Amino acid sequence: MTVKQKIQQKLSDSAAARWTALAIVSFTMMCGYFITDVMAPLEDMLVNDLGWTSSQYGFFSGAYGYINVFLLMLFFGGIILDKCGIRITGTMSCSLMLAGALIKWYALDSNFGDAMFMGYPMQVAVAALGFAIFGMGAEITGITVTKVIAKWFTGHEMALAMGLQVAMARIGTAAALACSLPLAKAMGNVSAPLLLGAALLCIGFVSYLVYCILDRKLDASTVTQEENKEEEFKLSDLKFIFTNKGFWLITFLCLMFYSAVFPFLKFATKLMIYKYGVEPELAGLIPAMLPFGTILLTPLFGSLYDRKGKGATLMIIGSMMLALVHILFALPIFNVYWFAILVMVLLGIAFSLVPSAMWPSVPKIIPMKQLGSAYSIIFYIQNIGLSMVPLLIGWVIDKYAEVKDATGAVVNYDYTVPMSIFALFGIIAICIAIMLKKEDAKKHYGLE
Repeated sequence: MTVKQKIQQKLSDSAAARWTALAIVSFTMMCGYFITDVMAPLEDMLVNDLGWTSSQYGFFSGAYGYINVFLLMLFFGGIILDKCGIRITGTMSCSLMLAGALIKWYALDSNFGDAMFMGYPMQVAVAALGFAIFGMGAEITGITVTKVIAKWFTGHEMALAMGLQVAMARIGTAAALACSLPLAKAMGNVSAPLLLGAALLCIGFVSYLVYCILDRKLDASTVTQEENKEEEFKLSDLKFIFTNKGFWLITFLCLMFYSAVFPFLKFATKLMIYKYGVEPELAGLIPAMLPFGTILLTPLFGSLYDRKGKGATLMIIGSMMLALVHILFALPIFNVYWFAILVMVLLGIAFSLVPSAMWPSVPKIIPMKQLGSAYSIIFYIQNIGLSMVPLLIGWVIDKYAEVKDATGAVVNYDYTVPMSIFALFGIIAICIAIMLKKEDAKKHYGLE
């Protein structure tokens, strides 16, 4: 090895370079999250204007994870990431996001008449196909971006960086929840917010291509070729992941926690209208408060984790708050808008605590060369919840939540049963987080 190689530093040692890389990939994810949640405030409009049912909306919302779960694409995406690298995988997944968003927009902008497919109206089926393709791209992009952060910030402010990336993603969610319904009504077209999202995603795709240039420079600045060789991924490395108890505890905590948050947001706007009496034009603003709160709190808790530790404790507290939130939404008390706002703020704190500690904990348990596969397995299990829970909640609302008059027409909704299901997910998350803390005490992962 030459003297030049010995003294050469990695590009990631430059604060300006690594924060620039973070800003670029976070912007791409923010655009993706806008598309993910852009339809959530439009459920009532889809039902009233396009004739969808709650079950059909649940099928469409759950389509996000169908390809990832049933065709195992998210699992294979992690292997592709570890084998082919960040640049190829990220470019591919961003292309899938854009293609899926355009198909989804085409479905909602078109009239398919009375055509049906597998028991669903053709419009619902095509929109679900687009959302499934988008979801495949979005989740693979998510694990790619997470590995990007671990690559650039290992030995630096990794929890803070992951917290800031989550905060940027929440800006996309907040913008979607707050703006899509007013935009759709102003344009007189339910597909208008999707077209805006697709345009933003085009910019996000170009941004990722810019990041690829930075990533190439980082690889060029690697100290030695021997270091790269040590980081090569082998399929046999999966055995270490599958036999790691701490990894599985984080995975199932992720499943329970996110199953109680993202599917809830799909139905939250309608909850605000029918339980808390909020005007439809304003109802999306209350769920939008959740991601706005996390924009500030997630980086704050991430920085706390970097400096003080206590990652497992943060996850326990966040899970307890999550369960409390859904219990309060389930109880027939204080059915007024200000109470809904207070509970949503509490949910925002929980939604900051758990992710800010959970995602940076994975690199403490899993080596870098296996990190893409590890995150892909976590995201795969998470997608089971993101796919199945909206189907379950949509069916429960149709079956148990509809309040009908003497003629059989739906006049209101009782959300006690759906919210109780979400509360149960939170209680299970508490138990898993406690088990994770005990496991950390035994194995000394460094979470605390």
